[in-house]
Amino acid sequence: MTAPRVEVDLDKVAANTRVLVDRLAPLGIRATGVTKAALGSPDIAAAMLRGGAHGLGDSRIENLARVRSAGIAAPLTLIRSPMASQAEAVVREADVSLNTEAAVLAALSSAAQRHRVSHGIVLMVELGDLREGLAAVDVVDAARRVGELPGLVLQGLGTNLACQSGVVPDQAKMDELSRLVEQVEVEIGRPLAVVSGGNSANLAWALDTVDVGRIDDLRLGESILLGTEPLERTPIPGLHLDAFALVAEVIEAQRKPVQPWGSLAQTAFGDRPVRLGSGTIRQVIVALGRQDVDPDGLVPPPGTTILGASSDHLVLDAGDHELAPGDELTFGLGYGALVRALTSPFVATVVVGAAAAGS
Repeated sequence: MTAPRVEVDLDKVAANTRVLVDRLAPLGIRATGVTKAALGSPDIAAAMLRGGAHGLGDSRIENLARVRSAGIAAPLTLIRSPMASQAEAVVREADVSLNTEAAVLAALSSAAQRHRVSHGIVLMVELGDLREGLAAVDVVDAARRVGELPGLVLQGLGTNLACQSGVVPDQAKMDELSRLVEQVEVEIGRPLAVVSGGNSANLAWALDTVDVGRIDDLRLGESILLGTEPLERTPIPGLHLDAFALVAEVIEAQRKPVQPWGSLAQTAFGDRPVRLGSGTIRQVIVALGRQDVDPDGLVPPPGTTILGASSDHLVLDAGDHELAPGDELTFGLGYGALVRALTSPFVATVVVGAAAAGS
C-alpha cells in the first residue's frame, strides 16, 4: 500500500458525530459537520451525515463543489467569508454563506439574480477574537440591508471564537449574541432560522451551561475528526481519538551520533535545534516532511522521538525499535498535522472500517 497515507476510519467519524449530535440535541443545538480539514472528502462528509449532522460546512467553495458533485444531499454552508470574485460559484454550490462585507453581499445578490436562486446569508458578529465579524453596533443595520438585496435571504447570525486570538466562548459572549438576535428579529419582523454560536471550542460551554439562549447551531470539525476540543486539546469523553492515523515508510535506518559536528547555523526552515545527550542512537528517516505534514502536530509511535524535519525528511530516534528501510511507522495526528496531511498532494487518503466497503 502506498505511503505516506492517512488511514481514515469512517465508522469512528460517524460514531463521534453521533455522540456529539445526541449530546447537543436536548439543548436544541444542531451540528454542522465541517469538512475543510478533509478537503471536502465525500466519504467523510457522508460519515458525518450518517452520524446525524444537520448539514455540512467548508471554508473553500471548491470543497463544497466536490461534495455537491458527489451527489450528497445536505444543506451546504460556506463558512469563510466569500470572495467577491467567486460570487457565481458561491450561489451555485452553497446554500448559505457567512458574511460581513456590504460589497460582497452586493456581488452575491447580483449572482443570485443571474442564477435565479435564493441564497442564504448568516451575518458574522465580532465578539472579541478579532477574526471575521461585524461590530455589534452595526449588526441591525446590516441585517436590514440584506433584506433589501434581491436574491438574498437573511438566515441568521453567527460568530467565531478561539481560532485567531484564543478567546474562550463563554456565557457572556453567547448571551451577547442572543441579545443581538432578538434585536435583529425586532427590526426585520420575523424569527431567524440559524444562530451559529461557533465551533468545536464552544462544546464545553454548550454542555455545561444552564442556558444556551438562542444558540441553535455549532460548526464542528476537530471534535468530530479527532475527538478533542480546541481550547486545551483535551480528549472529549466518549469519542474516538484515533479515527485518523498517518502511516509513513522508513527510507534510512542507521546508528548515528546524537550530536552533529561542524560549525552550526540555521536549518532549512530557520531553526537552531538543540540535541540533548551523547553517544549514538538508532536514527531512522521516514519519507515525510513539512510539505506533507506539520511535524509539531505529530504523535510518534511509543518509544520513538521526533528529532527534526525538513521539506521531505522526518528524522526520529527509534529507541529500542529495530527498523529497516521499507518498514512503516504509524503516527497520531493533531489538528494542524491532520489539515496539512489531508490537503497534501503527496499524502494518500485511504478509508478503512466497515463503512469503507460502501463508500
